[in-house]
Amino acid sequence: MEIKPVAYFRSPLPEKFGTPRQAGLAPSVPGEVRLAEGMAPEVLDGLEGFDRIWLIWGFSLNKGEGSPKVRPPRLGGNRRVGVFATRSPYRPNPLGLSTVKVVSVDVAKGIIHVLGADLVDGTPIYDIKPYIPYADSHPDAGAGFVDDNGWEPLEVVIPDSVSRDAKLKEEDITALRELLSLDPRPQYQDDPSREYGLSYKKINVRFRVEGRTLTVTSIDR
Repeated sequence: MEIKPVAYFRSPLPEKFGTPRQAGLAPSVPGEVRLAEGMAPEVLDGLEGFDRIWLIWGFSLNKGEGSPKVRPPRLGGNRRVGVFATRSPYRPNPLGLSTVKVVSVDVAKGIIHVLGADLVDGTPIYDIKPYIPYADSHPDAGAGFVDDNGWEPLEVVIPDSVSRDAKLKEEDITALRELLSLDPRPQYQDDPSREYGLSYKKINVRFRVEGRTLTVTSIDR
């Protein structure tokens, strides 16, 4: 049986660069789950009573096949481990699993408004399930090598002159700070003179990183 998307994700992030590597790391980033054409909107009936949902989705931007061993960012990109011990997008089957916060559910329009997703714009969604804390949450569970590799977010500096000229809403500034603090650069790049660009809501955010400080140099529409 062929599986087909039941919905598509609408995100302010159009590309992989800058998109969080895990759901929930940038909790203020908005998004929408929009039912695919032909899906009856009543499939969402009752979902408004849940605070969170699981999304099963496809890595639609990946090119090439998965590898048996990969280099996780948490290990600095220097050590290989089995793909099933990681959240790598390059898998035998290109499927992702994310839990997101539900803001509201518009059954009539077939839209779920959410926060904190790690999906790029246009991502196909193959299933939606309610998050149930007593069954889905295991706070005492061990997390393998992730437990042994602490990670600290970057300090994000947005000069007043840059934010003032950009004329962004406060919620957009908050979301950008969260995204940038996650250090979107590839793990092997550490050149303080290099400028990077992150796309968000059709604006281009340019920045540099020196040490543990990320400084936004411009925000262009």
